[in-house]
Amino acid sequence: MDHVLLLFIFFMPALGLANGTGTEQDFTWHLKKVPQIVSERTFSLDSPKFEAKPNLELNSVCGIECQRKLPVPSLSDLKDFLSYETIFENGTRTLTEVNVLGLTLDPAGNTTAHKSVRKKRQIYGTDSRFSIYDKRFMTNFPFNTAVKISTGCSGILISPKHVLTAAHCLHDGKDYVKGSKRLRVGLMRTKSRGDGRKRKGARRSRREALEAQEDSEVATGLRRRSRGGGRKQRRSGRKQGSSDGMPSFQWTRVKSTHIPKGWFKGFSGDIALDYDYAVLELKRPHKRKYMELGISPTIKMMPGSMIHFSGFDNDRSGQLVYRFCSISDESNDLFYQYCDAEPGSTGSGVYLRLKEPNKRKWKRKIIAVFSGHQWVDVNGEQQDYNVAVRITPLKYAQICFWIHGNDENCAQG
Repeated sequence: MDHVLLLFIFFMPALGLANGTGTEQDFTWHLKKVPQIVSERTFSLDSPKFEAKPNLELNSVCGIECQRKLPVPSLSDLKDFLSYETIFENGTRTLTEVNVLGLTLDPAGNTTAHKSVRKKRQIYGTDSRFSIYDKRFMTNFPFNTAVKISTGCSGILISPKHVLTAAHCLHDGKDYVKGSKRLRVGLMRTKSRGDGRKRKGARRSRREALEAQEDSEVATGLRRRSRGGGRKQRRSGRKQGSSDGMPSFQWTRVKSTHIPKGWFKGFSGDIALDYDYAVLELKRPHKRKYMELGISPTIKMMPGSMIHFSGFDNDRSGQLVYRFCSISDESNDLFYQYCDAEPGSTGSGVYLRLKEPNKRKWKRKIIAVFSGHQWVDVNGEQQDYNVAVRITPLKYAQICFWIHGNDENCAQG
C-alpha cells in the first residue's frame, strides 16, 4: 500500500499533463500581484465568554447557486469583512480595522466558466482514504506539515510560527468555543522506545511538569471526542495499527489567533463560509518544514482537477489520514468536492503540485482550507458536498499580512 501511495503522490501531476489531445497543458504556478492589506486602527474588546460548543459540521450555508447570485462586494464591504479579531492567550481581545489597496473589483461577480460534471467515482460510500503508517512518510514533507488542534480539528504549518485552520474550529460565529482559551497545537512525532523515559541527570522544572500535565489532558479530551459520531464509511481492510505506526504529539501553546470579521454571524447575518479560515501564532517556533501559501487556480489549471489534504479524522483516532480527489464545482471563494473525510479533518490545508515558473521542478502549495461537510441547495434540491475555502488574492494578502506583520513580503503570490 505504501508503494501505491507514493506513486499517487509523486506521479499524479504527470498523469494530468495530457488533456486528451496529446498536447501539454500549462500547469504552472503563475505569480500574481496581490492587493495590499494595511492595518489602520486597533481597538480593545471585552474578553469573550468561551462558551460555544465545537461544531465540526455546519448547516444553513450559502450553496453553489446562492454563491453565484451574490452581488459583487464593494470596497467598503471588503474592508469590513477583512478586518479581524485577535485573541491572545491571556484572554484579551482586539479588533483591527484594515484598508485594501491596489484592488480591482471584478464586475462579473461570483460566476465561473466551469460547468459541474458529476463523476461516478466520487460517490460516497467507498472509503478512498489512506492511513499513513510508515514513519518515513509521517515525519517528512508534505505529511509532517499536518497538525492537530486541541479543539478537535486539523491544521497545517505555514511558517515557523503559524498554523492555518478553519475559523469554525475556534469560533461558532457568535462566541469562541470551549477549549480555545487554552489552545494547543499538536505537532507530529513518531513514538520511539525512549519516549517517556527520564534521561539520566535530567530535571524537570515546575513549569515543564505543568505543561506536560496540560498536554496529557488535551490528548485525553481529544480521544474522548473522537469516539463520537460521523458518517459511517467502509474501512480499509488494514487494522487501525499498533503504537509503532501511530504518531504522538508535541503540544505547543498558541500565543494569538486571528479570525476575519466576515466570519462573525452578528456582522454578516449568517455564517459566511467564504471566511471560514483562521491563523494561529505559536508561542514557540518549530523546526519542521512548512508548506507555502499559493493563490488558488481555477479547476482547468489543475492537473486532473485534483486536490490533496491530510488530517486527523475522528473515526481513525491517532492516525494521520491522507486523501485526494477531483473538484466537482467551484465559485470564486469555494471548492465543492467529494473527498472522503470525517469530522476532525476540518481545518486541513488543501494543496496541489504545479511547476515553478521557468523550472522543471514541481512544488506543493496550499490553495484552500478544508471546511467540512455541507448541505447546499442545487437546482432547488439539497445535496451534500465537502467544501474548501479557496485562497484568493485577497485572502492570500491577509494571511501573509498575519504571518509577517506587514505587507512588504506579500506583493506577489
